[in-house]
Amino acid sequence: MGKHRKLGRQSDHRVAMLRNMTTSIIAHGRIETTETRAKELRKLADKMITLGKRGDLHARRQALSFIYDKNVVAKLFEEIAPKYEGRNGGYTRILKLGPRRGDGAEMVIIELV
Repeated sequence: MGKHRKLGRQSDHRVAMLRNMTTSIIAHGRIETTETRAKELRKLADKMITLGKRGDLHARRQALSFIYDKNVVAKLFEEIAPKYEGRNGGYTRILKLGPRRGDGAEMVIIELV
């Protein structure tokens, strides 16, 4: 993963959270989260879509090793990746919503373009 934000989590919790968020964004197309989480998620979601665009068996197995749900991987490879065939990266968009009421954390919607 290289340089990354710690997000106030221990490494196993952080990785699990990002895997869950990646699964969710591919399944639902958009999710609401904090800005820093969205910026970390963007890297992983773009990697998964790039794997989907490759489309071979090895890429599918790599995606399955990261994404929890087989049906989501199937959706990634069959529906989502073909949409981005002509696009080189930048598959996600981050829209700011303003601060969260409880703690003032900057909230955003991250969605697939």
